[in-house]
Amino acid sequence: MQVSDPDRKLARLAWPIAGLCVVAWLTTIGLLIANRSAIDRFADVDLVDLVLPVGFTIIGTLLVSRVPRNPVGWIFLGLAVNAAISGVITHYVFRSVHFAALPFEVWVAWVHDPWNWLVFPAGLATFFFLLFPDGHLPSPRWRWLAWFAVLVAAVGFVFLLLQRSIQLADVEFANPLGAIAVVNMEGGAPGLIWLVGIVVILSAMTGTVLRTRRSTGELRQQLRWLAFAAAITAIALVIVISAYAVGFQPPDAAFEGVVALGYGVAVPAACGIAILKHGLYDLDVVISKTVVYALLAAFFTAVYLAIVVGIGTVVGSSNNTFLTVLAAATIAVAFNPVRDRAKRLANRLVYGERASPYEVLSTFSERVGETYDVEDVLPRMASLLGESTGANEATVWLRVGAELRPAASWGNGGGGTVAMDDGELPSFPGRSKVAAVRHRDELLGALTVTKPANEPLTGAEAKLVDDLAAQAGLVLRNVRLTEELRAYVEELRASRQRLVTAQDVERRRIERNIHDGAQQQLVALAVQAKLAENLAGTDADKQREMLRGMQQGLQDALDDLRDLARGIYPPLLADQGLAAALQAQARRSPLPVDVEVDGVERYPQEIEAAIYFCILEAMQNVAKYARASSVNVRVSGSASDVAFVVRDDGQGFDPDQTGYGTGLQGMADRLAALGGSLAVRSAPGQGTTIEGTLPSGT
Repeated sequence: MQVSDPDRKLARLAWPIAGLCVVAWLTTIGLLIANRSAIDRFADVDLVDLVLPVGFTIIGTLLVSRVPRNPVGWIFLGLAVNAAISGVITHYVFRSVHFAALPFEVWVAWVHDPWNWLVFPAGLATFFFLLFPDGHLPSPRWRWLAWFAVLVAAVGFVFLLLQRSIQLADVEFANPLGAIAVVNMEGGAPGLIWLVGIVVILSAMTGTVLRTRRSTGELRQQLRWLAFAAAITAIALVIVISAYAVGFQPPDAAFEGVVALGYGVAVPAACGIAILKHGLYDLDVVISKTVVYALLAAFFTAVYLAIVVGIGTVVGSSNNTFLTVLAAATIAVAFNPVRDRAKRLANRLVYGERASPYEVLSTFSERVGETYDVEDVLPRMASLLGESTGANEATVWLRVGAELRPAASWGNGGGGTVAMDDGELPSFPGRSKVAAVRHRDELLGALTVTKPANEPLTGAEAKLVDDLAAQAGLVLRNVRLTEELRAYVEELRASRQRLVTAQDVERRRIERNIHDGAQQQLVALAVQAKLAENLAGTDADKQREMLRGMQQGLQDALDDLRDLARGIYPPLLADQGLAAALQAQARRSPLPVDVEVDGVERYPQEIEAAIYFCILEAMQNVAKYARASSVNVRVSGSASDVAFVVRDDGQGFDPDQTGYGTGLQGMADRLAALGGSLAVRSAPGQGTTIEGTLPSGT
């Protein structure tokens, strides 16, 4: 998350405020150590002011530096500053009372109660629960509680400024304001203000629990730990207050212990879990780097102290140049190994057992660089996606036409094809995340992951899926091209096989026609010639009759051979072209055939032969199967291509149900081999239209 330029100055304020908290907290620790001899009660330690500044300072500084416009970060810092300064006030007055008198002890004691009232119960602590995590109230209906909290905080602050006496460090001080200090905090409205403030903060904490129950997805995961901490703290507060109300006296440290453990430990810990485990405020990178630097600093400090101080003490020389050089050399040699281990430890702290999103993207890039094999890269992508998000299933979808098909899956992924939604990504019910994969604005596929309902995707995981989808565009483009090439090769292989099969069938037909036609006629003529030879000189009339029969048989055999030759490549087509050859075939057809030729010229032999035999095949199909009364054949030519249409008025058929038979498939293969195409339109009872196109080749 980047901080915009207008917010940078605002974000920088976090560091001096954090520095103030650290200085005040260290001052409190110093005063506590100095006062230790006079401390004989747990309440004198002031546990809240010791514990609360630590977690709130760290988290508040991180939040303000990253999201300075979110008031939650400033509330964290406000709570930290208040507790740190409150600790200084308490132990300053304690030292002044039990040791040597310090300046302004009464005025310092006078500030203590109003200063703490700004936080608890109806101050910043209430607004923390109302505004966490996005800085907005749960709904407009909670505005009345926010304004009422402001009113309670203001009234209580004034009451405490004007209270008659001040109880601090086991001493009662008179209010330094003198006569104007007339408020008695033990009774009446001033006394009830504490109870009202407690009701306000308990209401805010209850609101956090209700907001968690009504929220869904990532927000629910971010809120549930805080809701748990708030619920436990609220219950403990109610128990302690109820005990006081019924006259039972809990231990002196009970109330302070609940506040310290609830607000000082449980709340920061819950916020830390929301940040680390559920990606709240996108602080994973900042925290990871902070952990790395802290571990490096701790290691180098330990090495330096162990070598220079430890060994120096043993050898009796604490100011030894050799030991200093040895420590520096040891640090230099160990720097990279220690840094790598620190990174792994930090990533495990932030991301758990899974790799960081940046490692996942790096690994994916390396694997893509190794191979583009569809059998390898897509399953790797799916497994990487599932393992890095902790999902139950992860699927890589590839677009094929108007639908998405699962190309690879991990876990329980997979499923059938999914239809596109008007060319856009369809919905995937039950999936936790769906990310479109595009390349140059073309939708190529999608990535989907599914996680358990009680563990939705975090912000970092959802961003990781989007980043993987952005990188996967080129991969899916290459995969689709590979698949298309494979399909083309398979189709080409099948087309060649069909052509070979068609050639074999045609050879067998020619062989059969020769055997059953011309061969049988020539055999019969040979027999007749033998008989004519035997009759020579005996019966002239009978001999002439047999010779006339042989002459007719030779003519029939010659006609059969000519017809057969026309089936291979008609002489009329070679001599006079398509128009004359088609007209001749139309005259021999058993059905009326109307032939129209427009703009047709002479074309290369293979072009004319392909069109001629496709039209003949179509006419034969009509004669055999269509039960038509007429056929219309139209051939047209242009500068770029030659097209033909064969239309009949027969019974028709359903191409989707029937498919291409041997004849139609042979026509399609013949045209495709020359760069052309075939289209068939038909419907039951509406006849059939066959259209073909070929490049003219001129």
